[in-house]
Amino acid sequence: MDGRPVRALVQRVSRSSVCVDGATIGEIGHGVLILICAMDGDTSAQSSAMAAKIGKLRIFKDDAGKMNRSLIDTGGAALIVSQFTLAADTSRGNRPGFSAAAKPDIGRALYEQFIRDMGSLGIKTAQGAFGADMAVSLVNDGPVTIWIDL
Repeated sequence: MDGRPVRALVQRVSRSSVCVDGATIGEIGHGVLILICAMDGDTSAQSSAMAAKIGKLRIFKDDAGKMNRSLIDTGGAALIVSQFTLAADTSRGNRPGFSAAAKPDIGRALYEQFIRDMGSLGIKTAQGAFGADMAVSLVNDGPVTIWIDL
């Protein structure tokens, strides 16, 4: 790895869906929407570590109203969407650069690995289409939005 982190944006949702060409290809109720970016140098071990982190992240309310329960604890689902634009470098000029993102073949493999990793935790998953132009809808619960670099 070249020092760049695995990157994800996690949003707690009451429902979320993703459409391609007007057709819904993935949807969930209670759970999380995960926008995930494979960065240059990422490994399958990092994918597994990110899945474990998100699955155990205590962002759901317990009986006392505190964020003390995880996705695994609540039985929630995960809608997983590949989002290479999370690799954006905006340090120069006004056009973001995306050279920190993994090459498409590696990005696809790590995205698919991440979906498998989440499923192996017993989390019901739905997903977008890698590389497609997608329309993502969500009702952010809270709102709770967590940026994770791992």
